[in-house]
Amino acid sequence: MLASPPLANVVVEFIVKGGPIMYPILVVGVVAACVVSERVFWWLRFGAKRRPKRLDEVYAALEEGDLPKAVTLSSASTDPVVRMVHHGLIHHHSSMQGALEVAAGQELQSAGRFLGAMDTIVTLGPLLGLLGTVTGIMGSFSSIGSSELAVEKVTGGIGEALIATAAGLGIAITTLVPMNFFHGRLTKLQFELEAAANNVLILAAQHGFDKVSRKAN
Repeated sequence: MLASPPLANVVVEFIVKGGPIMYPILVVGVVAACVVSERVFWWLRFGAKRRPKRLDEVYAALEEGDLPKAVTLSSASTDPVVRMVHHGLIHHHSSMQGALEVAAGQELQSAGRFLGAMDTIVTLGPLLGLLGTVTGIMGSFSSIGSSELAVEKVTGGIGEALIATAAGLGIAITTLVPMNFFHGRLTKLQFELEAAANNVLILAAQHGFDKVSRKAN
C-alpha cells in the first residue's frame, strides 16, 4: 500500500500548480489568518473582562447620589463599559457627555481594529483569483498549436486558473464569515456603550453631577 505524500508537499505542489499569482494569494491568506486569529483572541479576552454586576452597582450608587462611591466602584475596572462610565464620572476639562463620548470612541476603535483590513482581504482575494484565472487562460491559448505538448500546456493553464480562483475565493469566504461576526459584536458593543452613557447622564442629571468637574483621585 502506497503511503500518502506529506501535507507540506501537497501544499507546495498546489501552490506551484496555481502559477505565480499564488504567491501574492498566499501572502493575503497568511495575513487573513493572522488578523482573524488576533480578533478571535481579542473578543475572547473581551468577554472575560465583562462585569455586568459592577455596572449595576455603579448605577445604584449614582441613583443614591453617592458620586464618590460610583467613582470608586468603576475605577480600575477591566469592563470596557464600566471603564467608559468611569471616564465620564471623572471628567476633567469637558462635560460628562463629552467625556463619555470620547471614552466610548476609544473602546469602539479598539473593538473595530482590523475590520478594514478584513474587508480589503475579502475583496482582494477573489480579485487575485480572477487575475490568476486570466493569466492561466492566456497561457493556455498562447500554447495552442505551438508544440506537440500543447494539450498538456492547455490543461496546465486551465488547472492554474481553477486553482488560483479556488484559493482566492476560499480566502474571501473564510474571512467574510468571522468579519460579519465581528461586525455584529461591534454593533452590540456600540449599543451597550450608548445605553450605559445615557443611563449615567440621566442618573447624574438628577443630582447635578453632570455639571460638576471632577478630578481623579
